[in-house]
Amino acid sequence: MKKLIETDCAPKPVGPYSQGIEASGFVFVSGQLPVDPKTGAMPDNPGAQARQSLENVKAILAKQGVSMADVVKTTVLLADIADFAEVNEVYASYFPAPEPARSCFAVAALPKSAKVEIEVIAVKS
Repeated sequence: MKKLIETDCAPKPVGPYSQGIEASGFVFVSGQLPVDPKTGAMPDNPGAQARQSLENVKAILAKQGVSMADVVKTTVLLADIADFAEVNEVYASYFPAPEPARSCFAVAALPKSAKVEIEVIAVKS
């Protein structure tokens, strides 16, 4: 059975999907754009966008009593692969060792003209 995860501490979905779903001991967090849930604004630079996306992820995980240390897989989407180093520096500060498995892709475009989007899968201990 799957359980819906919703929090006001992360932006509302911009389409027909959930912020997150818990199923069979896993927490699946949808791709998080760098939107501040209080203001609806996005930071300008890729590093700040990565930080906001990860803060949104963190808020959704916290709603289920899960932390960034419980994340086992991430996917990072970048509008420009040239932003990889800047985003990677911020990303590294959010995950303790052993770091989760990760994929990182450059894409043609992201919703709302974002530069970064991050999704995760975590396991409940």
